[in-house]
Amino acid sequence: MIWFILIATLILLYYHAHKNTYHPEFREVHLNINHKDLKPLHILHLSDLHMENISITPEQLSQQLKGQKIDIIALTGDYLERIKNIDKFLDYLKVLHHLKPKYGIYVVFGNHDYLLREKINIFQEAIEKTGAVVLRNENRTIQIGNQTINIIGIDDFSTKRSDLKRSFDGIKSGINLVLTHDPNVVLHMADYSFDYLLSGHFHGGQIHWPKPYHLVKMGKLARQNIIKGLHFHQERAFYISEGLGQTGINIRLRSKPEITLHTLSS
Repeated sequence: MIWFILIATLILLYYHAHKNTYHPEFREVHLNINHKDLKPLHILHLSDLHMENISITPEQLSQQLKGQKIDIIALTGDYLERIKNIDKFLDYLKVLHHLKPKYGIYVVFGNHDYLLREKINIFQEAIEKTGAVVLRNENRTIQIGNQTINIIGIDDFSTKRSDLKRSFDGIKSGINLVLTHDPNVVLHMADYSFDYLLSGHFHGGQIHWPKPYHLVKMGKLARQNIIKGLHFHQERAFYISEGLGQTGINIRLRSKPEITLHTLSS
């Protein structure tokens, strides 16, 4: 009888955890930054799509974002780990292009993407053919009225691919928006100025009960239970997305897929 109750409980728990993967949370974050005359800048942030384990369809994503005003789309890594899933990822990217972000789509890679090894270059070419910009320790500058926005893409910290000097090389005076996968890099950026950093990597624990002890090997932030949401380090803001897909097994407990719209203003 005890075994029957235990098995039934596990089945119900798995059903609930799998069902969570189909219901993304839409979050809005409003942040004031210390720059004058910045008109509200709307940034759609998605991370950790994990084509191998994603329940949300491109059509569902499109419906969720219908009618939203979007200036920039930021994608912060872990899209796939098998080359056969590139076309599947491009279906999601097509939806994002249809949203017509005023200043473009910017992409950085995560640790799972680098499981492609040398084929990561094929993946990058496929993304860039759509018009999106891939940033691997490099930056781009856009001008919005009188404001200069530096979009800085730092490559994956967890696989030791981050190069801060290269990422910030040649940037102009202005607002620094950093895109990266592993947020632990913020702990190493004392000499590099940024106004806002967007990241992912932790999935909000994915299985988060009572605490995400399984993330302790994923760096100092995880050991401090800093695994999702808005945080500050040395008075500088950074955000950790819970991600849109899953890894390992397609379930979530006390965590849901996340779509985030950030609004930056003076």
